[in-house]
Amino acid sequence: MPPSPTSTALIRWFADLGMDDVPQVGGKNASLGEMVRELSSRGVRVPDGFAVTAHAYRTFLAGVGLDRELEAILRNFDPSDVAELRRRGARARDAILAASLPRELEDAIRDAYAKLTDGAGDVDVAVRSSATAEDLPDASFAGQQETYLNVHGGSALLQACRRCFASLYTDRAISYRAHKGFDAAQIALSVGVQRMVRSDLATSGVMFSLDTESGFRDVVLINAAYGLGENVVQGVVNPDEYTVFKPALKQGFRPIVRRELGSKEVKMIYDEGSLRGVRNVAVPAEDRERFALDEEEVLTLARWACTIEEHYSARRGVDTPMDIEWAKDGRDGELFIVQARPETVHSRRDRNTLEVQRLAQRGRVLVSGRAIGERIAAGPARVILTAKELDRFRPGEVLVTDSTDPDWEPIMKRAAAIVTNRGGRTCHAAIVARELGVAAIVGATGATEALQDGQDVTVSCAEGETGHVYEGRLPVETEHIDLGRFARPSTRILMNVANPEEAFGLSFLPNDGVGLARLEFIINNAVRIHPMALVAFERVEDTQARQEIERLTRGYPDKPSYFVDRLAEGVATIAAAFHPKDVIVRLSDFKSNEYANLVGGRSFEPGEENPMIGFRGASRYTHPLYREGFALECRAMKKVRDEMGLANVKLMIPFCRTPEEGRRVQTEMARHGLRRGENGLEIYVMCEIPSNVLRADEFAEVFDGFSIGSNDLTQLTLGVDRDSELLAPLFDERDPAVREMVAMAVRAAQAHGRKIGICGQAPSDFPEFAGFLVGLGIDSISLNPDAVVKTGAHVREQEEKLAAVGRKEGPG
Repeated sequence: MPPSPTSTALIRWFADLGMDDVPQVGGKNASLGEMVRELSSRGVRVPDGFAVTAHAYRTFLAGVGLDRELEAILRNFDPSDVAELRRRGARARDAILAASLPRELEDAIRDAYAKLTDGAGDVDVAVRSSATAEDLPDASFAGQQETYLNVHGGSALLQACRRCFASLYTDRAISYRAHKGFDAAQIALSVGVQRMVRSDLATSGVMFSLDTESGFRDVVLINAAYGLGENVVQGVVNPDEYTVFKPALKQGFRPIVRRELGSKEVKMIYDEGSLRGVRNVAVPAEDRERFALDEEEVLTLARWACTIEEHYSARRGVDTPMDIEWAKDGRDGELFIVQARPETVHSRRDRNTLEVQRLAQRGRVLVSGRAIGERIAAGPARVILTAKELDRFRPGEVLVTDSTDPDWEPIMKRAAAIVTNRGGRTCHAAIVARELGVAAIVGATGATEALQDGQDVTVSCAEGETGHVYEGRLPVETEHIDLGRFARPSTRILMNVANPEEAFGLSFLPNDGVGLARLEFIINNAVRIHPMALVAFERVEDTQARQEIERLTRGYPDKPSYFVDRLAEGVATIAAAFHPKDVIVRLSDFKSNEYANLVGGRSFEPGEENPMIGFRGASRYTHPLYREGFALECRAMKKVRDEMGLANVKLMIPFCRTPEEGRRVQTEMARHGLRRGENGLEIYVMCEIPSNVLRADEFAEVFDGFSIGSNDLTQLTLGVDRDSELLAPLFDERDPAVREMVAMAVRAAQAHGRKIGICGQAPSDFPEFAGFLVGLGIDSISLNPDAVVKTGAHVREQEEKLAAVGRKEGPG
């Protein structure tokens, strides 16, 4: 049978390609064609271009006998031998670069380039390699072959195409194919030629249609930096990062739930006349200290990511998260998609089994950065600054370097862990570490100076988005949870979640939502500034505090908006992680001494002998000393619910001493747009003061539900200061007096048809206390994450016992 016209074509235009054409043009070019053909009508912009086909590549090799020569060069050698890999790879590349392209192929490429430029002369193009085995479900091949930017003219284009052909035999590509078990003779290379997007004059980056660390599917993660995108991909810069919640975005909301400002030290621009065509230059300080994208650009990119994901998922018949590169043209301000491929790590992950690692003890932190994955590893550090030193690396060592590129991959797969000075969550080191399942920390500034050759270290990525390198080898606990075998109890099992960085990962634990999200953690870690110091900055007397406030709020002419945005983003991240389940957010409950420790706080806080029972919780919200600060909390919560579309957030008032105080607080909240009942807003009260129990009938008229705070309720029932070491033996939530208070609260709530749960420490620490709560018929138990599976199983057992005897046990 004669070959089909498409299989013998030397050139194929993107507009004529689709994913069925991977054997002819490789995954990258097929994907570009798919988007041009199918998604342009949906607003996704892709620069035009053409592919030099795999048939052209094979014709080139066969015409000069290179196919047989390359087979001989790569026969019978161990690709894990770095020195031999270098020698064989160099011989293969030199053989290709020394050969001439067939005249027919040269003419076809020149003619296509002239058509692409439409008579405009030597228009700049990007020349990208596209292997025919790219973007398979279990192998991305990302970065294995070369890309050339700012290529001008027919002669330069031909040279770039030949160099792309040769890049099928880079050391990293040879090693990767061997690692994945691919036969080199069965893989061909296509070359994509695409009009350049002038992001050297603007910004560019990478985005994923999931969270790259946890695999959480309901967000788009966007990285952005100035200049051409290679710096983001290779980890040369620490980029800005944005997280957008997909379900609310699709409903028309503006749910940018997180923004992190990157340092963006350098940018890649055109370098006319040089061999590479590009160079790096420093980014001015004022540009580094502002975000590279505005809000509308972030939302546009996120919408495109959703559109691309939906299309590929429908085409493949399976949920297909995407790895996408984008660029903004500085000449007209337009955004473009320049690459898209299926994500290849979390799409293969078994979600029925959850492996949880945690440090059994902590040590001295040597350096910190952005955690990649959720694993912990230990080994001797090996500091390697250039690729010329790769043969110094030994299997099982912790690779420590400035940044990595694909040339480092032969040793990366043998590393216990990887630590880099630079890079963001979508840089080369991060992508490869995820694919290999290796713990990695990127953007760990100063790591190559802080860590020494041979020094034993523990690399922990299991503590949220911030990863730490600890001194020494620390003990690690590993738990394997079979989620498929976990029988859910009837009692709702909620979680206490403080750290937004952990929320996406925690969402995979069996749960019914969040019973307690504390604002204090977010204010302490993400905001850091006392709200009144932002409202009345002129009253801050401490010079050092004023300087720190100016530094933290750079880019915010209106300082209170900094508090609103940072607090809203922290809460929204937790709310998005557990959406559409309820997330009960407790409004701030700092004590006055704790508020004073926030930046600028000493100018606004009173001195108290006993802050534990002083100016805290509800009493602050309508008081002149804090009323304007509380207004910022309300603004942040309204933004989360109304602008970001996360109406699953319920609000809870802490330390509310009387029903009258509860009414005053709700009146104040309504002034700021948080009116109970509107847009489904429910307002709960912490049940942690004896008056909350004794006047529960009245509190039930003011609030939608109760959440028992066993820590404070125990303290105030037994008269024991929970911070006192001397009285620690007397502090016991299982005391009969405390149990009776809990039972009274549950009965009162049930009598009035109000929800009641518990969010205090007791059920996490004492399974028998959880059993006592089940006997009372409590609606929900909110647990610390590490107690969810164990205590949840115990709750289920208690329910089965009660069902067996056909009765409910009272307080005992």
